[in-house]
Amino acid sequence: MKGATTFRTVLLLALTLLMGMAGARAEPVHAIAMHGKPKYAQDFQQFDYVNPTAPKGGEARLAAIGSFDTFNPHVVKGQPATGLGFLFESLVTSSADEAFSEYGLIAESIEMPADRSSVAFTLRPQARFHDGAPITADDVIYSFETLKAKGRPFFRFYYANVAKVEKLGERQVRFSFSGGENRELPLIIGQMPILSKAYWQGRDFEATTLDPPVGSGPYRIERFEAGRFIVYQRDDKYWGKDLPVNRGRFNFDRLRYDYYRDTTVALEAFKADAYDIRPENVAKLWATGYDFPAFQQGLVKKVEFPKQMPSGMQGFAFNTRRPLFQDPRVRQALAYAFDFEWSNRNLFHGLYTRTRSYFDNSDLASRELPSADELKILEPLRDQIPPQVFAETYAPPVANDAEGLRTNLSRALQLLQEAGWTFKDRKLVNAKTGQAFSFEILLNAPTWERIALPFVRNLERLGIEASVRTVDSAQYENRVNTFDFDMIVEVWGQSLSPGNEQREFWGSGAADSPGSRNVVGVKNPAIDRLVDLVIAAPDRDSLITRARALDRVLLWNHFIIPHWHIPYDRIAYWDKFGLPAVTPMQGVQLDAWWVDPSKDASLAKRRAGSGS
Repeated sequence: MKGATTFRTVLLLALTLLMGMAGARAEPVHAIAMHGKPKYAQDFQQFDYVNPTAPKGGEARLAAIGSFDTFNPHVVKGQPATGLGFLFESLVTSSADEAFSEYGLIAESIEMPADRSSVAFTLRPQARFHDGAPITADDVIYSFETLKAKGRPFFRFYYANVAKVEKLGERQVRFSFSGGENRELPLIIGQMPILSKAYWQGRDFEATTLDPPVGSGPYRIERFEAGRFIVYQRDDKYWGKDLPVNRGRFNFDRLRYDYYRDTTVALEAFKADAYDIRPENVAKLWATGYDFPAFQQGLVKKVEFPKQMPSGMQGFAFNTRRPLFQDPRVRQALAYAFDFEWSNRNLFHGLYTRTRSYFDNSDLASRELPSADELKILEPLRDQIPPQVFAETYAPPVANDAEGLRTNLSRALQLLQEAGWTFKDRKLVNAKTGQAFSFEILLNAPTWERIALPFVRNLERLGIEASVRTVDSAQYENRVNTFDFDMIVEVWGQSLSPGNEQREFWGSGAADSPGSRNVVGVKNPAIDRLVDLVIAAPDRDSLITRARALDRVLLWNHFIIPHWHIPYDRIAYWDKFGLPAVTPMQGVQLDAWWVDPSKDASLAKRRAGSGS
């Protein structure tokens, strides 16, 4: 009897284990969210911010700045052409009216256990490359292995915690993860561009190429002239055109990008009707640059589209690999010499708000002093982070008038003296070595000179020799990729769901990786820890708390002299387009616009009548 009882006990335990495993098995779903549930249900027909009956046809002409010499945007080498994202599809795609949810694109379903330790994608049987070949699990695995080994540095950081990739079938692949909780990783894997293994095998993936690659997206390259223009043709046979995630999108028959030397030349080309749509990033031009006949006659529209996204951080970025900028007191001192208030009055027509956070314009931005929940995170790191994190609320220096600037410069000089700098022959020099304080601000467009030069004049009052150098786009990209600069203007875009990209922005592992986004050269174990905590945040509340803690530590390290932001997109366009009735929280979506036949005909008639 004892043996029988033992057998029944073992059998019962085995059945219980199997039932538990069955209960834990992930069910296939159409979408996944970073936190909570996706907005759109299984049977949704289209996103709310598109017009599902938008007509197809016409051409949209846009501008690009600089040049291009490659059609491979996935590697460091070369300058990729604008618009190449239209060629390459991913396993999933995001909606623009949620913080971070993804819906099946190449993947028809997604399976993910509750602990997010793995994710499996089942591919759509109709998914095809432009050459007609089906997209298979082999293509997915090849894409992952190639991008991680040979692609831009961020792929290595994004995929660092992928422990195993398995082919489960011709149309199914599973990624298993290691390295602790990483709720974002299944979504990041889904964003991976899928490459054609048959096309890329036997080619040098890391080389520049002007051979149009085989993709799987809604557009193909129709024609181009290297460095001058590129035209994309909508693929009438695009396999995904009827999917709910694509309905009402990709309406233009052609997309043309013409390249211009700089934004000033590009604006004049827009006025001359050389292209149709112009996002405007220069406040002065938005305020004063569009008073021309076509705008006065109503042929051109200027619209500000609201958005509810973090502003991210734009600013003068220090290269802390340079000995000159390794002392945080020096970096803080130079921030006192940047007079934002003067620039806003005299250059920006008062249109901008000073940026005070890496996540400004969102609930992720740090505010006041750390909360009790933040302190639980920050206290164990106290000896590795600036003491101001615990005692002060960060705010960039303010100079409302000449007297305010003098006060700021006095404070700057005090910090510089504390850091070992002194005056000699009206120049700031190192008290020990006699080295003059001099550095170069590297720019990629003349537009930035009008912001950098007043900053340089203020630095001169401190005895600092700062020069401004504007170079062409190819040289600029090469120097930034190799960290060959003292100071640049850099932008770190942020989403409502920050995660693994923060490793490439601030992670120690990215600091010495050419082409990475850690242009500042941050190597700080406390910041590494905070980034890991952001990535592992189990819910929205903890993400907010952890992002705010990271924000404080970044701000008080003075890696950046913050610039400014606006809570809307500025777009000027020739009035031939139809626009959706809804602008989503992430801002205007140009891929949901269309050419309105009646407006297009009316514009052509009015152009002819006005001589435009």
